[in-house]
Amino acid sequence: MAGFRLLVGLGNPGSEYENTRHNAGAQWIEALARQSQCSLRSEKKFFGQFGKVYIAGEECYLLIPTTYMNLSGKAVQAVSQFYKIPPEEILVIHDELDIAPGTAKLKQGGGHGGHNGLKDIIAKLANNREFGRLRIGIGHPGHASQVANYVLKKAAPDDYAKIEQTIDESLRYIDDIVRGNLNAVMNQLHSFKA
Repeated sequence: MAGFRLLVGLGNPGSEYENTRHNAGAQWIEALARQSQCSLRSEKKFFGQFGKVYIAGEECYLLIPTTYMNLSGKAVQAVSQFYKIPPEEILVIHDELDIAPGTAKLKQGGGHGGHNGLKDIIAKLANNREFGRLRIGIGHPGHASQVANYVLKKAAPDDYAKIEQTIDESLRYIDDIVRGNLNAVMNQLHSFKA
């Protein structure tokens, strides 16, 4: 596998959404930027916060769309077209209801699982679903009718700490992730529980 050149962390812009469950992906990119001493800057043509960084000797682009979750694809499409990055070299980091806080799963390709950010990215990439996903567990509120409210709230302190630990743990494998050594990462990461 070729590896990932564009790493995208999903979330909603604005201080009212900071540290909410839905912003776990954006938090991951912020943590990676800090770890790599890369400053993200607002980039109008890419509809988001953007930065370039070298990981495992490869030039990578970091992106946090600032379009609101449901329009995330607009930013992903803009960067991927500008740098000619095919979908399979894009990794989208996002919150995942179907995984408990304190866990993360990595995979290549798949559906959107009802996630509006993924839905829009798939649509803007001409229905190509082959991008990678790093899914950060946030847990489920128990009923579908509670989901919208749940993802836009801050996690309980215990769950929030687990989400942060999961982000830290997954960043330990950033070189292998970028190189596309997904099986090696999955073997380690999928057994981790904060």
